[in-house]
Amino acid sequence: MSSQEIPEENLPAEQAPAHTAVESASDPFADPGLPAHKPRIQDIDERAAKRSERAVAFMFTLSMLATIGFIASYVIFPVDKIVYIWPFGHVSALNFSLGLTLGVALFAIGAGAVHWARTLMSDVEVADDRHAIEATPEVKAKVLADFAAGAEESAFGRRKLIRNTMFGALALVPLSGVVLLRDLGPLPEKKLRNTLWAKGKQLINMNTMEPLRPEDVAVGSLTFAMPEGLTEHAEDFQNQIAKAALMIIRIQPENIKDKREREWAHEGIVAFSKICTHVGCPISLYEQQTHHVLCPCHQSTFDLSDGARVIFGPAGHALPQLRIGVNSEGNLEALGDFEEPVGPAFWERG
Repeated sequence: MSSQEIPEENLPAEQAPAHTAVESASDPFADPGLPAHKPRIQDIDERAAKRSERAVAFMFTLSMLATIGFIASYVIFPVDKIVYIWPFGHVSALNFSLGLTLGVALFAIGAGAVHWARTLMSDVEVADDRHAIEATPEVKAKVLADFAAGAEESAFGRRKLIRNTMFGALALVPLSGVVLLRDLGPLPEKKLRNTLWAKGKQLINMNTMEPLRPEDVAVGSLTFAMPEGLTEHAEDFQNQIAKAALMIIRIQPENIKDKREREWAHEGIVAFSKICTHVGCPISLYEQQTHHVLCPCHQSTFDLSDGARVIFGPAGHALPQLRIGVNSEGNLEALGDFEEPVGPAFWERG
């Protein structure tokens, strides 16, 4: 519907005056002025204005739903879930859903604001002369008056549906960032306190993948072991081996200085966590004569003959020891889990 089809009595009483052009035949850069303002359909038909209002409210509501979808996706989809989505192929379900919902939430707010401005806010063009940087009292009063007039023309007070849905969309969008704060670290749980080691779990040689027997461990040797039942093809192998990896060393019993270490060993065979207590690097350097092990990352050094205490470097505490024994088949087995968390400290360790 054009303005020509609106009954004459519905047209605005006064049209905004066009900016007068500066007529000068000798000035090629004369101000051409502004064309006469033509009212929009929303300016002269309240039904059209209501339709625009509902459209803007719909986009703000869509933004709110998309933000809720963002939060729900973060909770529902696991990090490692892969799905096929045409035409993107195999993608992470979590990343795709987060990107899609957040994009819709932000786009809907922008589209709603643009549609609001183009259809319901005043579109009268006004030319104003430049003025000095320092505002006079009259200018300040004019600015405040213009602001009040702009607020009135935006229909912010009258269009309550737009106002309320916009407030809802703007209030919910920041929740997306709040939810992402969860990636700053793991929630307080016990998963870092426990490993796969338990009473009766056999020690498996990580080189031969066979159960370790006492006679397989020579004095002065260094062997790496993992729990029975854990395989390299397991989905969570890397997470589990990062906590359960063991160093197996045989020391003459009379050379073991720490009483508890001697009691938890079997015929001088001791089992300590392979994970450095500084930043979690795997320890692999062993000095046979001193019974010291060295972390290759930051040179933290532990004395395996004295409870694996720290004797050099930035590590904060000793390597945890695993209590071991021999089962009925003659294989080395764990007599329980570590009594303290392995690896570096974590914030909810206490």
